Amino acid sequence: MSLLSSARRIVVKVGSSLVTNEGRGVDAEAIANWSRQLAALANEGRELVMVSSGAIAEGMKRLGWTTRPKELHELQAAAAVGQMGLAQMYESQLSAHGMHSAQVLLTHADLADRERYLNARSTLLTLMAHRVLPVINENDTVVNDEIKFGDNDTLGALVANLVEADALVILTDQRGLYSADPRKDPTARFIDNAQAGDPELERMAGGAGSSIGRGGMITKILAAKRAAGSGAGTVIAWGREPDVLLRLARGEAIGTALHAATPKLAARKQWMVDHLQMRGAVRVDAGAVVKLRGEGKSLLPIGVTEVQGDFHRGDVIAVLAPDGTELARGLANYSGAESRLIARKPSSEFEALLGYAAEPELIHRDNLVLR
Repeated sequence: MSLLSSARRIVVKVGSSLVTNEGRGVDAEAIANWSRQLAALANEGRELVMVSSGAIAEGMKRLGWTTRPKELHELQAAAAVGQMGLAQMYESQLSAHGMHSAQVLLTHADLADRERYLNARSTLLTLMAHRVLPVINENDTVVNDEIKFGDNDTLGALVANLVEADALVILTDQRGLYSADPRKDPTARFIDNAQAGDPELERMAGGAGSSIGRGGMITKILAAKRAAGSGAGTVIAWGREPDVLLRLARGEAIGTALHAATPKLAARKQWMVDHLQMRGAVRVDAGAVVKLRGEGKSLLPIGVTEVQGDFHRGDVIAVLAPDGTELARGLANYSGAESRLIARKPSSEFEALLGYAAEPELIHRDNLVLR
């Protein structure tokens, strides 16, 4: 059975050779095909994110360049031009199926900074909630290390972690993972199932693939390993396989499935449990204890009686029962200073107190683990 059959939130990464027909410009037919499949999955209630390569290749085509330039400023210029073509194509093809798209350009720095990470996460979750497909690419126009060392396989895994996806699908120009490069070794064995993070996979993976793309199979293996850290399984499959996304969603086994050793929720909660030092804590009243422990609810600020420490939004903090014992821990939606302002207050007063309206919960139940 496919990893996608029960997946509700899916990140799809598509390689440069598939998007641009090996550099001959944006492949309208291919993007139309994926848009049709993505719209069908959205109609089933699935939440989707697309990580799309191809900006530099499309820019090269528009600028009339036949070989990939080596100068950084030319690569950045190609990326800037190419992003226009990619965005236009996804929007036009998705709109034919009643969906909107949104272009989101990220860098590794965006995902390394806590505030920018949380802002990106909130934006993506809001887009998916409104049935808008985020089309994500690295912001090659302004960042040089992504162009020199980065790859969209890694970005796909980071986005899967960012939105807590159930599955990552990497569409490539190969059927999946082999024990050796099948283009060079006729005895290469196809790997249909394996565990993400298995060191043997990295040994099997080959080098760079096409002349247009920057990543090879090794980047896909490492991406699957990274995605598994948050409990997401990865499928590596041929992007030209007919109705590949729909068939995977129906449970058909296509490509290589790399399974996460730890389920998504368990991985997230274990990460919070493993925090040895909390950046802060909040003490709650007896009513909040009942809501958290007895009803599995989120922690609302109105149930908070005391805020301890100088923590930031996104930090793991402890939730203390009235007697001071640790009741739970979770990710704070507000900083310590903000939490002090809204403690014992209903969400209707947040905007007046903070100057903006954000999440009604101090800690959402999905980001909270009981002790």
